[in-house]
Amino acid sequence: MEKEMNSVVHFEIPFDDKKRASAFYEKVFGWQLQDIEEMDYVIARTGETDPKTFMLKKIGIINGGMYKRDEKSSPTPVLVIDVPDINSKLKEIQENGGEITKEKSTIGDMGYYAQAKDTEGNIIGIWETIKK
Repeated sequence: MEKEMNSVVHFEIPFDDKKRASAFYEKVFGWQLQDIEEMDYVIARTGETDPKTFMLKKIGIINGGMYKRDEKSSPTPVLVIDVPDINSKLKEIQENGGEITKEKSTIGDMGYYAQAKDTEGNIIGIWETIKK
C-alpha cells in the first residue's frame, strides 16, 4: 500500500519590523498583503485569487503569511504541510525522531495548526483543514 503524500500548502516568514518586511515583499515580489493586527500576522497573496473561494487561480502557487519573530517562534521561514489528521501526524512525527515545538491550536473555523522540529532541526508547520 502506497503512503499518501502530504502537500506543502502555505509558508510563513518571520519579521522583526512588520512595515519594513511588508514593504519589501510588496515592492520586490508584488505580493498583496493583508495585515491581521489582532494576530500580529500578515496574509501574503502570491498569485491571483478567486474572490469567492479564496483559492488561487493558477495551479502550483501557494499563499503564505508573515509573523512577528520572538523567542518562541521559528527564526527562519516555515513550510506548512497539509495532513488529513493532525493528531495522528504529530504522533508519527514523534515516533520518527521529530519533536513538537508548538502544540495544536484552532485557527478560526478554518483548521488546526501545529509546528514540529524535524530530525535536522528544521521547523515545519502541520495543518489540517476543518471539514465542513
